[in-house]
Amino acid sequence: MANDIWGVADLLRGDYKRHEYGQVILPFTLLRRLDAVMASTRQAVRDRNASLDIQNKQRLLEIAAKLPFYNTSNQDFASVAADSTNVAKNLRDYINGFSPNVRTILSRFDLDNQITRLAGAKILYLVLGRFAAMRDLEKLSNHDMGYVFEHLIRKFAEDSNETAGEHFTPREIIKLMVNLLIAPDAETVAGEGQVINILDPACGTGGILTAAEDHIKSINPKAEVYLFGQEVNAESWAVCESDMLMRFQRGTIHFGNSFSDDGFPGRKFDYMLANPPFGVDWKKVKDAVEAEAELGHAGRFGAGTPRINDGSFLFLQHMISKMEPVEGKGSRLAIVFNGSPLFTGAAGSGESEIRRWILENDLLEGIVALPDQLFYNTGISTYFWILSNRKAAELRDKVILLDARDQWEKMRKSLGDKRKQISDDQIKHITELYVDALKVAEDPTHADHGKIKIFRTRDFGYRRITVERPLKLRFEITDDTLAILADAKALAKWDGRDALIAALREVVGSVWWSKKEATNALHAAVVAGGAAWPRGATLTKSFWAAVSVSDPEGEVQKDKDGNVLPDPDLRDYENIPLDEDIDTYFAREVTPHVPDAWIDYEKTKVGYEIPFTRHFYVYTPPRPLAEIDAELRELETQIQKLLSEVMG
Repeated sequence: MANDIWGVADLLRGDYKRHEYGQVILPFTLLRRLDAVMASTRQAVRDRNASLDIQNKQRLLEIAAKLPFYNTSNQDFASVAADSTNVAKNLRDYINGFSPNVRTILSRFDLDNQITRLAGAKILYLVLGRFAAMRDLEKLSNHDMGYVFEHLIRKFAEDSNETAGEHFTPREIIKLMVNLLIAPDAETVAGEGQVINILDPACGTGGILTAAEDHIKSINPKAEVYLFGQEVNAESWAVCESDMLMRFQRGTIHFGNSFSDDGFPGRKFDYMLANPPFGVDWKKVKDAVEAEAELGHAGRFGAGTPRINDGSFLFLQHMISKMEPVEGKGSRLAIVFNGSPLFTGAAGSGESEIRRWILENDLLEGIVALPDQLFYNTGISTYFWILSNRKAAELRDKVILLDARDQWEKMRKSLGDKRKQISDDQIKHITELYVDALKVAEDPTHADHGKIKIFRTRDFGYRRITVERPLKLRFEITDDTLAILADAKALAKWDGRDALIAALREVVGSVWWSKKEATNALHAAVVAGGAAWPRGATLTKSFWAAVSVSDPEGEVQKDKDGNVLPDPDLRDYENIPLDEDIDTYFAREVTPHVPDAWIDYEKTKVGYEIPFTRHFYVYTPPRPLAEIDAELRELETQIQKLLSEVMG
């Protein structure tokens, strides 16, 4: 059905560019779906509307429609498509007959301007006719209609060169994420009187939200589930909002940017899930984000801000700020990230400080590595981060790492960059591994023992020390030295530069191994040449920078207080695990190699990173040379045979 709908693009070709097709196809698909769903009660709504002589008819008309929306127009798709002369006028009349909630949704598509453009191109009647001829739209479940919309949006996104990971999460990924999030709470969810609030702050067309509700309902059909979402893309928001209407879904979908326009200030949620765009920049909302970050933990970004070109950790902090207090029910959340948030940023950087805050507050429960090539417009590897402020007692101060990169099967037909999928059996297997992670990690005989590792939260922390070595210099005058002095910006405006350089030409080739000797000899040469000695901090610094050369055999340089000066070019850094003594590590790993090195303790910083791949690396020895040689000889034989056949 999605491919049939996308076939309307044949009519748009020429008058619309490829990346513009979705601006017509998406709103008309939605309009046709609404038209089909309302068909059975259309006349009842018209009759009820004609019989009412009051201002506020909305609730009574919804009852007549047996839907949370209605249309009072005498038009429908069939009647509009039957009148080629007045198609634009009748279509607008039909749209204006919708209830206010649907008109708001349609306005996000800028549909009125599209009607004008289609009419001007003389293809509005043809496009409307194609949609009017479509059948069975009312028979599709909301779940299946979601597939249709998401397929269309995927096509639209591909033609628009959208950001990797944006718009659409494959359903099996959603199912796995929901399973991992809710599985540990299955008994609680199955209890009586459950009222559950779920948030997705980057909800797209709402697939993650509806899958979460379906899963909860499969555990407890009596549970009352409220879905809340936020979406910045107008078309995706409109599709999501319409889906919520047709599901009779309780909750709210807010239109706006989650970073700068919090749609749910002060609200807390039981579960949160999100697949935000990978590597999305937040330059446009920089002022709003930084203003809130200045509020500290009274705002949403108290742990710090990441790089401007990757807002992943802003989404995560936003979600953490919406967690129910642990004194109440607490919360669990899952978010899809690429590999960058695991390790990007050195100690003291925004990303490292955010990881530090999450781990030191024991919010991170686990990370699950997924196969690559799972998403439609990117083939990169991805990870689920699962956080909770009510971790089980046995998981406190611990983090689960689960390597599920081998849990995939090849798709029969690729869809964009998506060439792999995770089967239902694999979803079940991964979920069980996660729930039983501690047991699997403790059992070396378990078949998947190597896929699970349990770490303490402190294991991801380290202290970054600065290792300094003494600055050792020799001093010399060469032609290069004089060229450096001639080009030095600090000396450019000094009247004595040229005379100084001329005086120093007399000692070209001289080398001194102590600064005192160099000072005496150079001063004598300058005086003998009738030049002035450079005075002032700026001129002096520039002069000595030109005549000094780093040399392992040179003199150790000291400041005026007698402290050894460090050589910036020899400066190095070491990352030391939090639980290891710095001096012990230094004596073991550094001193034997560079005995004159020391630690600048004032520059020590604490950092956190999660080197997932390193923890699961398995060394594979190279093949024996004899085997490789044999293979090459076999290939040479085959090539010679083929060449002889070609040459006759």
